[in-house]
Amino acid sequence: MKINWAENLRQNVHQLAESLGNLFVETFHYLALFAIGAVTAWAAVMEFLQMIETGHIKIDDILLLFIYLELGAMVGIYFKTNHMPVRFLIYVAITALTRLLISNVSHHSPPDLGIIYLCGGILLLAFAILVVRYASSQFPSVKIEHPHRKIGAGSSEHTEVEKGEI
Repeated sequence: MKINWAENLRQNVHQLAESLGNLFVETFHYLALFAIGAVTAWAAVMEFLQMIETGHIKIDDILLLFIYLELGAMVGIYFKTNHMPVRFLIYVAITALTRLLISNVSHHSPPDLGIIYLCGGILLLAFAILVVRYASSQFPSVKIEHPHRKIGAGSSEHTEVEKGEI
């Protein structure tokens, strides 16, 4: 009999610790997402104001704004779905390499072997997107977003299931 009360106490302590741990992790998660989103938005606004101040906009500046847009979308998707879309990271990398390519060609030096490396990197990243999209469609990871949230009016049997990426 004495072992039974000890086991119940152990389970209660374990449940309390797990609940508190989940609370702290989720709180940090949401605070970090809000901070990253705010910093991204602030950087984009500051860059835009700097463009207006200089009086002219270059293609490099527009591509930088696209990078901020993709980062903001990535934060929004991560906030809503709790998974990181790997494709968006690759899109950011492609946009950054394209920005570097345009900057090097138009402003700095005559074309050399570095341009071939940049184009190869962009091609490799585009191929990576193809692989990720194919893998996602052929081998979807099925996850239950909110196990307590139901779909449909009054439905108690259908839970929300989403096809996601790695």
